[in-house]
Amino acid sequence: MMRATRFRTCERTALLFGRAIFGGFFLYNGINHFVNREMMQGYSSSKGVPYPEAAVAGSGAMLVLGGLSLLAGVRPKLGTSLIGAFLLGVTPKIHDFWNVQDSQQRMNEQINFSKNLALLGGALIASAVPEPWPASMRPAR
Repeated sequence: MMRATRFRTCERTALLFGRAIFGGFFLYNGINHFVNREMMQGYSSSKGVPYPEAAVAGSGAMLVLGGLSLLAGVRPKLGTSLIGAFLLGVTPKIHDFWNVQDSQQRMNEQINFSKNLALLGGALIASAVPEPWPASMRPAR
């Protein structure tokens, strides 16, 4: 009995730290979309993204809302859906390493492409955690 309780405590602790790290990563990067929006718009435009101003603002909002959702544990399945949609849309368009000629830039894009796939995997894992998550804020009704 004691061992099962300790394991649940470890699971809860791991989920809380994971939420802080994973959600914080997306929140930080979403804020970065707004703080550095001109640079992000220029890069998006160079990659052929239509309406880069709207794309950067929209994707930044997805990241901020998804990150906050994970951090607070409020509607985490919605938050992971926002993050997953962001990653699915952005990864092949922005990190298209197969279209890059310069070997250094191609390697950087391939690393970021792979990183985004790993983050997508993490979002899928997080979406499988039953709700409500431990130590979650209650959603507004």
